[in-house]
Amino acid sequence: MLRLTSLLLRHSHHHCHVTKPFTTATATATANANPPPLSVPLSHPIYLIWSSNTSLGKTLVSTGLAAASLVRRRGRSSFLYLKPVQTGFPADSDSRFVFSKLTSLTLRRGLSPLLASNHVLKASPSAARSLLAPGAPQIFDNGMCNLDWFEERRVSGDNSGDDELSKLVCKTMYAWGDAVSPHLAAERENGAVEDSALLEMVQRCLEIGAGKEKMDHFCVVETAGGVASPGPSGSLQCDLFRPFRLPAILVGDGRLGGISGTISAYETLKLRGYDVVALVLEDQGLVNEVPLASYLRNSVPVLVLPPVPQDLSDDLMEWYDDARNVFDSLMEIMLSAYSERIKRLHDMPKRAVNVFWWPFTQHTLVPEGNVTVIDSRCGENFAVFKNNDAITEQFDACASWWTQGPDAILQTELARDIGYAAARFGHVMFPENVYEPALECAELLLEGVGKDWASRTYFSDNGSTAIEIALKMAFRKFSHDHGLLLEPLKDNSIERYPELVVLALNGSYHGDTLGAMEAQAPSCYTGFLQQPWYKGRGFFFDPPTVFLSKNMWNLSLPVGLHSPDLNAKNLTFCSRDDILNKSRDKSDLAEIYSSFVSHQLSKFPKSRGLIGALIIEPVIQGAGGMQMVDPLFQRILVNECRNKNIPVIFDEVFTGFWRLGTESAAKLLCCLPDIACFGKLMTGGTVPLSATLATDAVFDSFIGDSKLKALLHGHSYSAHAIGCTAAAKSIRWFKDSDRNPNISSKGSLLTELWDSKLVYQISSNPAIKRVVVLGTLCAIELQAEGCNAGYGSLYATSLLKQLREDGVYMRPLGNVIYLMCGPCTSPKICNQALRKVYIRLEEFSQSQLN
Repeated sequence: MLRLTSLLLRHSHHHCHVTKPFTTATATATANANPPPLSVPLSHPIYLIWSSNTSLGKTLVSTGLAAASLVRRRGRSSFLYLKPVQTGFPADSDSRFVFSKLTSLTLRRGLSPLLASNHVLKASPSAARSLLAPGAPQIFDNGMCNLDWFEERRVSGDNSGDDELSKLVCKTMYAWGDAVSPHLAAERENGAVEDSALLEMVQRCLEIGAGKEKMDHFCVVETAGGVASPGPSGSLQCDLFRPFRLPAILVGDGRLGGISGTISAYETLKLRGYDVVALVLEDQGLVNEVPLASYLRNSVPVLVLPPVPQDLSDDLMEWYDDARNVFDSLMEIMLSAYSERIKRLHDMPKRAVNVFWWPFTQHTLVPEGNVTVIDSRCGENFAVFKNNDAITEQFDACASWWTQGPDAILQTELARDIGYAAARFGHVMFPENVYEPALECAELLLEGVGKDWASRTYFSDNGSTAIEIALKMAFRKFSHDHGLLLEPLKDNSIERYPELVVLALNGSYHGDTLGAMEAQAPSCYTGFLQQPWYKGRGFFFDPPTVFLSKNMWNLSLPVGLHSPDLNAKNLTFCSRDDILNKSRDKSDLAEIYSSFVSHQLSKFPKSRGLIGALIIEPVIQGAGGMQMVDPLFQRILVNECRNKNIPVIFDEVFTGFWRLGTESAAKLLCCLPDIACFGKLMTGGTVPLSATLATDAVFDSFIGDSKLKALLHGHSYSAHAIGCTAAAKSIRWFKDSDRNPNISSKGSLLTELWDSKLVYQISSNPAIKRVVVLGTLCAIELQAEGCNAGYGSLYATSLLKQLREDGVYMRPLGNVIYLMCGPCTSPKICNQALRKVYIRLEEFSQSQLN
């Protein structure tokens, strides 16, 4: 592009140069402590300008759009051009090119007056040197010099007054001297810029660019190089700018070989969830636009610019005149796409309340204004349409019903691998067949969560059906071991056999299908209103629970477990690790637990059937209110069932895959099941898939000469290649310390994600009844009584509304609120959310006292 050093000598008298400090130090320090969520204004169109490679004319297109927006319009308008990353500076300055050409076009076409300015905010020391006066003080921020240099020019194309003055603002945000890829320039010039800092700077510029003046605003953000060119930190720019998910204009390649490169660039953007609104390319005489339009199925407009003069002395004025109609058409496409997007976002809540039947939702409590419009997701964050004028980040603090684990990097990896699996396999039949994704996933499950006990993997489609399968497995194993299977192939009627029931805990929840609901204790989920067929085919009793309150871990015993012989020291713990310590097996409490369980089992009347399986959620009961069951009690319960040859099922649909800090919660219990169910986080939260793992002994109970003795259960999409591919990628990623920095050096535990000091402070709040923190979970129960307590409570509604305004999306379990991150979420992000919760809880507590 144009050389800045030569252009600085040719300014008209309508300009001035001002240098002043960029006053963001205080704001940056505050942001680093607890930065506000990223936000993109929607009050006017904002587009990202991409190209399939470098030197294809992104800046020509940006300039043409500026002309279409400013020069052709009558009345006041504003155009903001942002160049976040510029290398080769000051010899190359794309913002200076836009500034220069627009002022020339305004004079050439004799139109409305224009106030144009060009800014350079930060530069590496070597790049800044040419703009700084000798001896001028240099203010540095992480190796970059804070310039805040700008030039300004007022251009009068006609005799209109100042009330008709339009504005062009061009900004180079970060500049380096070497004309190389930004990551190399940053490394060579000691001018590193973190992705978060660059995004925050873009956001501030966009907010300033929105302005409050009554005029039409338009903005483009021009990238550097190609779609997948690295940014200053080394992150690909298609990943770097993904949190904003701005709609895209792709500048294609009209040269020989350009069709392939353009399609690759388009696919790269689509893979990351960008909306490509139009494709623009220069006419190179090869008619590349025809095969490109065919490939795009005419779903994306393809516009062709006239050939660009090769003479470097050409001022391009005539070229812009020739290309004027193309840029006008492109501008109309962009304005139309913007208007349609705003209308869709605005209309979605009304359309949703008219057609959706949301699960676990009382619709009379969700007016149209309370519907959250989610535009997209990037890593741990939603992008939410907020207040009709912005897209704002919200941390998904409920992990979208406990399914989510990927950060933004893994999300992209999963999208690519899922696309590969869909292209290679689509869906293929599973029984009696083998294909790589299913085999790889099954082996990874057995080597990971099933290590040292499981030998078989049975795939299904979700957690509830995984439980149904587990129950069938357990009951067959029990029947086989206890001689109940006499001649089943001659007479398979139910009447010939005793009724089999489960042993389970009150507060349990194992899914919504009919069989899974029969295996859980009576609750609001199983009453006549929800499940008229429910009988509760089980023996259920209250478990002891542990929790943090007032800086101390406490044990709460149900009535049947109180004993005068119990030492008080067994009821409190200094740390959570003390609760999980297996040395407690030798305590007095262990004997009390053992006697209690044995006594309860002996009391169960045979008239109610035989206990054919134990089913538990290891350590944490999720939907039951995030209750932490004493691991010692569950371990003793498992051992007692082992002694009675009762198969043991672990429901790890919620607790598995690092949700509680270990790959399997069985590690926390220090005991193993016969059968275990996994789902939710298994695929990284991308597509539904579940698995039921079993031992050889369970598998052998289904072996025989007749197909009728096999496990006759399955799903049309059993072991679908897309889900198995996603699961294999996620399973590997979560436990790889090179990819997941939260994995400890030994690879068996997550590092502590929640600030313990803050957690203990929350536990001391008088408005808080209990806290449970383990792995990716931090659950908080609010003190509440009567109708304010329990699953149907609305007690936390106002609190959660405030937190959503703070950028933290939470969904309660009645008066229990919780934060849940992914295995890859950084402790910094976790604690930013936790601090927001802490502040709001302090306010909530004060409001309850007043």
